[in-house]
Amino acid sequence: METLRPLHRVIAGVLDVVYHEAGPSDGPPVFLMHGFPYDIHAYAEVAPRLAAAGCRVIVPYLRGYGPTRFVSADTPRSGEQAALGADLLALMDALKLPRAVLAGYDWGGRAACVVAALWPQRCAGLVSYNSYNIQNIARALEPDLPENEHRLWYQYYFHSERGRNGLARDRRAVTRLLWRQWSPSWKFDDATFERSAAAFDNPDFVAVVIQSYRHRFGLVPGDPAYADTEKRLAAQPVIAVPTITFDGEDDGVRSPAPAANHAHGFGLNRQHRIVPGVGHNMPQEAPELFAKAVLELVHR
Repeated sequence: METLRPLHRVIAGVLDVVYHEAGPSDGPPVFLMHGFPYDIHAYAEVAPRLAAAGCRVIVPYLRGYGPTRFVSADTPRSGEQAALGADLLALMDALKLPRAVLAGYDWGGRAACVVAALWPQRCAGLVSYNSYNIQNIARALEPDLPENEHRLWYQYYFHSERGRNGLARDRRAVTRLLWRQWSPSWKFDDATFERSAAAFDNPDFVAVVIQSYRHRFGLVPGDPAYADTEKRLAAQPVIAVPTITFDGEDDGVRSPAPAANHAHGFGLNRQHRIVPGVGHNMPQEAPELFAKAVLELVHR
């Protein structure tokens, strides 16, 4: 089983970021961004493919995951979308990379979408699972169809102190259940889960997760440092960079949708693909397809 080594670290904005890097230092840069509740090993089979193709591949642990840490104890432990985008931008700055292909899913896909939308000059291309992954917080409390609402039970659970305490008491039980529900056709083993679950032992994991799922519904305030960015995201900005989006037919969080459902969020340079037999964690479930999409944008 592939483990992403070696690991590097750099101070980037409010974080001491730990990341995996592979491939030639002068290759076209690619950032691979993991989601909740996963870690950098979602890309254990994607990163080597891209590195072998000549890319400089960077796979960071997000805030609240693995060995990544906040520089200051005073920084709010926010998991809001603006913070995730700011973290990615700060990491690009710290590594002196003015432009890169950005790829991700779930939280990591949201970070990539935020940068692509608000700082398009920094994004050479975007691979986004679940399409337009910028939250419309103003409409978050509008009810959805019941068949969609039940998939979000964990979000509503995290809105309560019962949910916070449940996650804190047994992170592995909660996250393993989500892995099974979100990717019902993916037969991962104990070792695969444990390789990623170690990242949830980060002391800030629970705080960042809870804030994220409460903020996206407008239930708690965000970090004031990102208020201006959140205001810009509230306008639902169009992503105009070259983009490939995916949905998985077996995704237990968000059902696959035709391209038209998210067309409002993209310019003319977007391709949308629905992948059979894939749940929510596409890079780990279909690494070859994911890597090929990244390379399409690298070589565009």
